[in-house]
Amino acid sequence: MQRLRAYSSSMLALLLASCVTINIYFPAAAAEEAADRIIEDVWGKQPGQAVEPPLSPSSSSASTMPVAMKMLNWLVSPAMAQADININSPAITALQDKMKARHAQLEPFYHSGAIGLTQDGLITLRDAKAVALKDRNTINGLIAAENQDRNALYAEIARANGHPEWQSDIQETFARRWVSNAAQGWWYQQGGSWQQK
Repeated sequence: MQRLRAYSSSMLALLLASCVTINIYFPAAAAEEAADRIIEDVWGKQPGQAVEPPLSPSSSSASTMPVAMKMLNWLVSPAMAQADININSPAITALQDKMKARHAQLEPFYHSGAIGLTQDGLITLRDAKAVALKDRNTINGLIAAENQDRNALYAEIARANGHPEWQSDIQETFARRWVSNAAQGWWYQQGGSWQQK
């Protein structure tokens, strides 16, 4: 009888620990959908663009999920545990608007290969020779402003959702989705080297 009580107590503790975990679980699929909405708003539809679909909730995390989490997911649907990502705060909208207005100036440099998408969700001057000498200060200023706004966007999304600790997860999510949404011919970093889409 005592063994049964000890076993029941252990299982209850395990389930409670899992409940705490599920409350702070990063909603990867919702974050990818939110990132795609923001990117489409900032960049618009790219001609010939073939966007890779976001990961499904099960494929993004099931393989690395602890046993206790899998057991709890069996009891409570993962869909119920996955929160939507809120991207409708005034601060997020203001950052989106600034990035959208700046994109018209940056877009020719993406196409020429002067600018590339970095693997940390930012942009950089990839090929300075592709920029006329007279334009280099301008492009450097645009890149700095874009990266400042991207970093602020990642932080603001995490803050607006009440989870500042999600900032790095949100940045990683955006890093993947910027590349997936990029037009054919644009450059991006992968594994430390440059590749052309």
